Amino acid sequence: MRFMMLMLPAGYAKATPDTRPDPDAVAKMMVYNKSLQQAGVLLALDGLHPASAGARVTTVDGKVKVNDGPFAEAKEVVGGYWMIDVSSRDEAIAWASRCPLAAGDTIEIRQVFEMADFPAEVQKAADGFQDPRQTAA
Repeated sequence: MRFMMLMLPAGYAKATPDTRPDPDAVAKMMVYNKSLQQAGVLLALDGLHPASAGARVTTVDGKVKVNDGPFAEAKEVVGGYWMIDVSSRDEAIAWASRCPLAAGDTIEIRQVFEMADFPAEVQKAADGFQDPRQTAA
């Protein structure tokens, strides 16, 4: 089962575009990341620039609208993620619980849909789409 663990750092919604992580915090996180890797459960991970350096693309009345960050209504923003492959939700929670979080940080855990999770009509609608994980070499 694949799970995405989303890092929601405290205060990151108000971070300026030039905000970078603290080297000591990164060193602690690398120990955690290596433990995921050594256990064979880590599929991918990345840190994300602050929302203030991002953009949101929406559709309003059929027209594309682009809003540059920061986003006034944001209370929590994703600062990074891990994609892991574990046997259960409980195992994903156990891994998230080991993360060296700073005060106020949160990890949100979300299971990734597999095609087999969908009814036949949804699978048929997606028929012919090649999974990029299977085509990357």
